[in-house]
Amino acid sequence: MIIKHLFVDNSVRSFPETVHFLKKFPLSPEYVDHPASLYHWINGADDPVSLGKSVLYLTKNRGGFLKACPGTREYICCDYQILHVASFCTMDCSYCILQSYFHPPMLQFFVNREDLDEELSALFKTKAITRVGTGEFTDSLIWENWTDLTEFLVDRFSCQNRAVLELKTKTVAISRLKSLAHNRKTILSWSLNTPRVIRTQERGTSSLDARLSAAATCQQWGYPLAFHFDPMVIYKNCEVEYGDVVKQIFQRIAPESIAWISIGAFRFMPALKPIISHRFPESKLPYGEFVTGLDNKMRYFKPLRIGLYRQMASWIKDIAPEVTVYFCMEDDEVWEKALGIRMLEPHGLGSLLDQSASRVCGVRA
Repeated sequence: MIIKHLFVDNSVRSFPETVHFLKKFPLSPEYVDHPASLYHWINGADDPVSLGKSVLYLTKNRGGFLKACPGTREYICCDYQILHVASFCTMDCSYCILQSYFHPPMLQFFVNREDLDEELSALFKTKAITRVGTGEFTDSLIWENWTDLTEFLVDRFSCQNRAVLELKTKTVAISRLKSLAHNRKTILSWSLNTPRVIRTQERGTSSLDARLSAAATCQQWGYPLAFHFDPMVIYKNCEVEYGDVVKQIFQRIAPESIAWISIGAFRFMPALKPIISHRFPESKLPYGEFVTGLDNKMRYFKPLRIGLYRQMASWIKDIAPEVTVYFCMEDDEVWEKALGIRMLEPHGLGSLLDQSASRVCGVRA
C-alpha cells in the first residue's frame, strides 16, 4: 500500500516531530483544523479500509500513550502495556482486526513527543517490571523511513532496568537498529505464519524467510527476540506446515535469545466477516468451524484449538524446553489441556512473562 495523501492537524504544524517528519516525507501536506471531513470522506468510500491505508494524518495523541492491554476477564491476559504511538497499518492482512476496530480506518501518527517522553519517565519510576509494546494498533516498524521514533524509544528504554520495549513487525525494516545501544531492553519480535497463509492472507508483508533472516540479524546485534503465531489458521495439513516453521526458527535462532513465543488461533468479531468477504473474496478464512466465544468473538471449536496448540507447544519444547510459550486470550481449560499449566493466580501469565523478561533482558523489579 502506498500513502497518497498527507494531512496535518493545524495545532501540531510547528511541533518538532512534525517538522522532522515533513522533511523526509515525499508529499506536500494539507493542513486541517478538524479531521471530521477526512472521516466523512473515508467512510463514504466503497472500500474505506483501502482508502484509509493511503491517507496519513499527523496529529496529537489526546488520550494518553500508555494503555493496558484490552483483555477480557473471561480469558487469561498477559498484563501487557500498549504504547499507542500510531494507528492502522500500510500492510493488508485479511484477518486484521484493525479493519473494523478504527472508525474510520485511517493511518495516524502522533507527533506530541514531549507528552510521550513524560509518560515514559513516569513509567520508569514504577517499582514493578513492565512489558510495553507498540505493535497493538500499528506495525512497529512501518514508520522507519520518516521518523526517528524507534531510535528515541530504544534509547529511553536502554537507560533503565525495570521495563522492556517490544517492537512487533511483519517487515524487515531493521537497518536503523544496527548501531543502537539497546542494552537488551528492546525485544524485536515477528508475527509468523506458514508460507501458505502469508501468501494468501497477508498482502504486502515480508516472506517468512525474510522475517527469519531479519530476526537472525537482530540476534547478531544482541537484541532479544520474540515470535508470535497469532493468528494460527486451521486448514488441511496445517500442522505439518506450522511444524516446519518451528524448525526454521531454531535453525537460525538460539533459544537463549528468545524471550517468549505466543500462540493464538484466528478469532474475530462478527463485524469483520463481511469486511473480509468484500475485500478478500478469494479468502475462505471466515468460513471455518467457528462458535461464539465468551468474549463474543468467533473462535474455532475448542478441541480443534487445543489439538493444534498442544502440537505446537510440543514442537517448541522438544527443541527448546527453556523458551517461554504462552497462549493469547485463552481460558484455564486450554492452558491445562494444551500445555499442562494451571493459571490459578489472576496475574499468573503476567508474572510468567515478567520472569522471562528478567532472564533474557535483565530487568529487575
